[in-house]
Amino acid sequence: MTRPLLATILLAALAAHRAHATPPADLDAAAQSIDAKELAARIAHIASDAFEGRAPGSPGEDKTVAYLVEQFRSFGLKPGNPDGRYIQDVPLVGVRAASTQGKIDVAGTSITLRFPDNWVAVTRRDEPKVEVRDSDVVFVGYGVVAPEYGWDDYKDVDVRGKTIVMLVNDPAVPDPADPAKLDPALFKGNAMTYYGRWTYKYEIATAKGAAAAIIVHETKPAAYPFEVVVGSWGRENFDIDTPGQYADRVQVEAWVTEALARDLCTKAGRDFDRLKAAALRRDFRPVALNAKASFAIETTKRRVASRNVVARLEGSDPKLRDECVVYTAHWDHLGRDPAKAGDQIYNGAADNASGTCALLEIAQAFGKLKTPPKRSVVFLSVTAEEQGLLGAKYYASKPLYPLEKTLANINMDVINLWGRTEDVVIVGSGQSTLDDALAAAAHRCGRVVAPDPEPEKGGFYRSDHFEFAKVGVPALDPKSGARYIGKPADFGKRKRDDYTKNDYHKPSDEVKLDWNLDGAVDDLRLFFEVGDAIADGDVWPSWRPDSEFRARRETMLKAKTPAAR
Repeated sequence: MTRPLLATILLAALAAHRAHATPPADLDAAAQSIDAKELAARIAHIASDAFEGRAPGSPGEDKTVAYLVEQFRSFGLKPGNPDGRYIQDVPLVGVRAASTQGKIDVAGTSITLRFPDNWVAVTRRDEPKVEVRDSDVVFVGYGVVAPEYGWDDYKDVDVRGKTIVMLVNDPAVPDPADPAKLDPALFKGNAMTYYGRWTYKYEIATAKGAAAAIIVHETKPAAYPFEVVVGSWGRENFDIDTPGQYADRVQVEAWVTEALARDLCTKAGRDFDRLKAAALRRDFRPVALNAKASFAIETTKRRVASRNVVARLEGSDPKLRDECVVYTAHWDHLGRDPAKAGDQIYNGAADNASGTCALLEIAQAFGKLKTPPKRSVVFLSVTAEEQGLLGAKYYASKPLYPLEKTLANINMDVINLWGRTEDVVIVGSGQSTLDDALAAAAHRCGRVVAPDPEPEKGGFYRSDHFEFAKVGVPALDPKSGARYIGKPADFGKRKRDDYTKNDYHKPSDEVKLDWNLDGAVDDLRLFFEVGDAIADGDVWPSWRPDSEFRARRETMLKAKTPAAR
């Protein structure tokens, strides 16, 4: 495709989304209000020790919510809850394992499970103590049942009452044409699918009636070290407080280290690497490890009245203002760990004080528009993302605005902290026409969009936009670009890898002296323009024909007339 033709297509895409309620000069002036110094000050404020890591149900939540409400009010935005509040109540239950005991008896010896050295475990059941005794241990490969790929890791085996051991991520099946690559026809090749998420693995274990489900942690496919699992799972965990919802949940949900899994296989007379290789074939069948597992988990629980914070800019068109675009960012992080030596506060400066403050900057910019877009714009800062996207999940199940009138979700989770880039990345690119809207806005600024450079990490399934996608709302998860201006080609990868290794979900995720938010400002102005174009335009975003979320959206919208879409 020639550059002039590409430019024509991109500009046409932008025009298709844009009408004329918002004058371009007004839009540009509002975008210019997004400021690096102000953004940095906001991040430093809510990532400070005074906010205690912003855990749900903590004093840090109270401070964070109060700050967000005050900011939204100062921008002149209306309360986002139709009941007149800036708050959507999110009932959570906090679960903390008071003690976890486990052992696996195999070949006349016992493997002791020791938290946090080689395992971490929780139970979602509303019981003070859960016990599993002498449960048969079965290796189930990746623990995936995917009919669309002709894949069943549970074939011919009843795992009810058993302890299943499974690999992290989804099957990394080699491409028959080039074994150095992954087969694009299975599980999206190099990109992780939902089958690779830990949430899916425990869900299918529940559906199969297993007593306990163990995921084998491996750093590369998991995309984070075991320390991250311990830091997240080894403390208080949250779920949406729905009485009786978890009564049939698999009793024990656990992770173990790769070293423990290898030891278990060796003692069981099996080779771990051969089992992994076998699990990459469609004809794989579960393998009994001739071992017995026993677990005892004692828990304490508390009910927590957590909150999503929501504000609204009302659309300028009386006929369209009941439709909306929703921006999201999660305000929560991991709080404080009193049992930890040294620094006990998980400040979460990058994750996700940065995204939360980006949301504020964009909300402030919209508040400066003399003429709002035709449709309303909703700013939703959600709770408990770190606990499994719970705040977004709750909103998606109890939306304040009808999902069939929600045109799109734009999510911000960890923004660009290291300078300006030529590109902007779309996580989960190829899912919807929102890619086109972002590409058109980027082209206008002399930039380009790029696909996720690390699709194997499954980013599209790991943040709040996924809960909107699951219910059919087209969702955009834009990230920092990879091509940093004036930096070596591998600069972005080196910075991402360093963050994952040294700061992700650790107390060291604090504001850094080398941060440069100029690139973040470039990105946020793009995200602002895209949201305005959609809210002001005549064409609704839609899922691509091959997207797994398309059918849900079509079902949702089938009652609407084509002209309305």
